Amino acid sequence: MTEIKISPSLLSADWLKIGLEADKIYDIGADMIHCDVIDGIFAPNITFGMPMISALKRCSKLPLDVHLMIVEPERYIDKFIAAGSDTIAFHPEASKDPHGVLASIRAAGIKAGIAINPNVAVEIAREFIDEIDYILLMGVFPGFGGQKFIPYVMDKISLAKELIGDKSIYIELDGGVTVDNITRMKELGLDVAVAGNAVLAADNPKEAVKLLKKQ
Repeated sequence: MTEIKISPSLLSADWLKIGLEADKIYDIGADMIHCDVIDGIFAPNITFGMPMISALKRCSKLPLDVHLMIVEPERYIDKFIAAGSDTIAFHPEASKDPHGVLASIRAAGIKAGIAINPNVAVEIAREFIDEIDYILLMGVFPGFGGQKFIPYVMDKISLAKELIGDKSIYIELDGGVTVDNITRMKELGLDVAVAGNAVLAADNPKEAVKLLKKQ
């Protein structure tokens, strides 16, 4: 198996020291910084927006892995691009023009992804298969960190892998990732794991990243 990439979620970070947290995520050997943008409408909870992405871009040594959990992302996509996002995933059912959003992201040279909630079929990605660089599977319902992984989402990794076929598209999973379930996820074809509490709430975050990569 190819070594998995780890993208710690800022939901589990100390926002009072966000610059230091970005340095920490780099120092512990992670590959990206996962930025959960939640508007309180598409999903419960309100997190942050373009100013946070812009601030992180100025201090982060790692790519910013941005997940938009917002309604009508087309209203703000140009601003998230300008803020410095390196990858952007959004939920197509939340958009009035998902194809346009994907086109805007890719035109800027940024990786574009479709995010899929636990109650949404992987099949939704088929319509966009020639317009995306990755599929982001939600292992929990979005809104809050620290939730337990929903077991039936494991099957979605296999389904996404089948849907992708030989296309150059990677699979990312956000929510409930632990050292106990990541081995099976990798066996099924997962490429990137979003790990919040499993890394940033660990006693030894650097060791946690190593374990997640090697399990």
